[in-house]
Amino acid sequence: MSKFPELLIAALLAAGPVAAAEGTGLGRLALPEEVAAWDLDIRPDGLGLPEGSGDVATGEELFSERCAVCHGEFGEGVDNWPKLAGGQGTLDQADPQKTIGSYWPYLSTAWDYVHRAMPFGNARSLTVDETYAIVAYLLYNNDLVDEDFTLSRENFLSVQMPNADGFFLDDRATSEIPAFSKPPCMTDCKTDVKITMHATVLDVTPDDATD
Repeated sequence: MSKFPELLIAALLAAGPVAAAEGTGLGRLALPEEVAAWDLDIRPDGLGLPEGSGDVATGEELFSERCAVCHGEFGEGVDNWPKLAGGQGTLDQADPQKTIGSYWPYLSTAWDYVHRAMPFGNARSLTVDETYAIVAYLLYNNDLVDEDFTLSRENFLSVQMPNADGFFLDDRATSEIPAFSKPPCMTDCKTDVKITMHATVLDVTPDDATD
């Protein structure tokens, strides 16, 4: 049996009444500004969104300057960098195009990702208003808003994402693929191995600028 509980009780008793009243007596409560520095996520219901706004026209300029080198001027993707627009009606196909307009169920995902992770190599350099503007432009490129649209905290939830109903809670008792429930094969699993395609032919990664 572990002696850790006994040691912890002994330490608390040795520390005196202050430790007994305030836990272990170690550390301090986080300050509001410290909590705010970590509390950055944006929920699907809009909780966490900061005040601000940005229109499609401003977003187009920002996107061209900061994002188009990888994603194309209209979100069509450059080489194998991600496509951000198009793909509606392709999710049931063998090669679906998963873009903001065709796949993402919540606009909060787009806003949060752009604000915290983009542009590539210079993350968190966009202001709140710049993020609203870029997301507004992405919505426009996916035919979800008009060209005079301004996105803000106030109208954020009014934007209906096309695949919002495509995600649902998996409440099955067992959801594993049957093959995953069997013991894994460790020896003599295949009688022969055939190479059908090379990665360079598939072109599965973005080009290296140094090549």
